[in-house]
Amino acid sequence: MSIIIQGVTKLYGEQKALDNVSFEIKTGEVAGFLGPNGAGKSTMMKIITGFLPATSGSVKVNGIDVGNDSPGIKKTIGYLPENNPLYPEMYVREYLTFVASFYRPGIPVKKQVDNIIEVTGLAPEEKKKIGSLSKGYRQRVGLAQALIHDPDVLLLDEPTTGLDPNQIMEIRNLIREAGKEKTVMLSTHVMQEVEAICDRVIIIDKGVIVADDDKSNIYSKIRSGIQTIEVEFDKPVGEEDIRTATGAVSVRQISGNIWRIESAGEEDLRPVIFSFAVSNSLTVLSLQKKENNLEEIFRSLTAG
Repeated sequence: MSIIIQGVTKLYGEQKALDNVSFEIKTGEVAGFLGPNGAGKSTMMKIITGFLPATSGSVKVNGIDVGNDSPGIKKTIGYLPENNPLYPEMYVREYLTFVASFYRPGIPVKKQVDNIIEVTGLAPEEKKKIGSLSKGYRQRVGLAQALIHDPDVLLLDEPTTGLDPNQIMEIRNLIREAGKEKTVMLSTHVMQEVEAICDRVIIIDKGVIVADDDKSNIYSKIRSGIQTIEVEFDKPVGEEDIRTATGAVSVRQISGNIWRIESAGEEDLRPVIFSFAVSNSLTVLSLQKKENNLEEIFRSLTAG
C-alpha cells in the first residue's frame, strides 16, 4: 500500500477535527477525498505529509511511519496545498530550480527543471515572475513544484479552486497524466472534480469517514433500490396527486411543471406516470429516468 491510515484522531483543544479515521490507498490509485468545507480534508493531508502530528493513530507512506521519519516521507510525496504558497517575486524557472535543489543538493538540476516545465506547459511563462502569472499558471507552478522530484505519492488539496472552466480542464488533464504512474490523493468539495478524475471515492463528514469504495460501487450501494424519474407535464398538477398515483417516497417540483419523483419499489414508474397523465388529461412533454450521481450521494451522506 502507498498510504495506510489507521485510527487517526486529531484534536484542536476540545474540537475533534478527525475521529478515528482509517483508509488505505493502493499504489497507482487515484482517490478523491471528498467532503464539505471543514470536514477534515486538509487536516488529514497535513498529517500524511508530516506537517501536522496526529493526536493518535498511525500513518504510513510506502511502508514508512510518518511519525518516525518525517524527512524520509517528504522525499516520496509531492504536495500541493490549498493556498499554493509561492514566491511571487521569483521567476518561474528560478523558483523551480530553487525547489529542485532541495531534493538534489549539490547536483545540477537543469534537466529536471526543463522536463517539468515541458510536462506542465510552463514554457511560455518560464521567464516571467510568478506574481505576474494568471491563477491558472500559478496553479501549474504549484503542481510543477509538487512533481519536480518525481514523487511516488501526489497529494493535491483543492487544486482547481478559483480557476475558470478552461483552466480547470488544463489542471485536470495534468492530474490525469500524473495519475497514470503515481498514487494520487485529491482533496476537494467539488463533486465534478472527482467525477472527472478519480476512480475511488472517500467521503468524510465532520471528521468521520462515511463512504469509501470504487466510484461505481458507491453509486450502486448508497441509493440501492431507489429509482428517480424526472417528468414534465403540459399543465399544473398537484404534488399529492402524483404521490398517491405513483406511491413515490419523494415528489419534488423542480420548476414550473417539471417534477422529480423517487420510488423505492421495483416496478418501473414510467408506465405508471403515463397512465396518471392520461387519466388526468395531461400531456407528458418529457420523461427521463435519472442515474444517481455523486452530488446526490454526497448530499445524502453529509446532510445535517
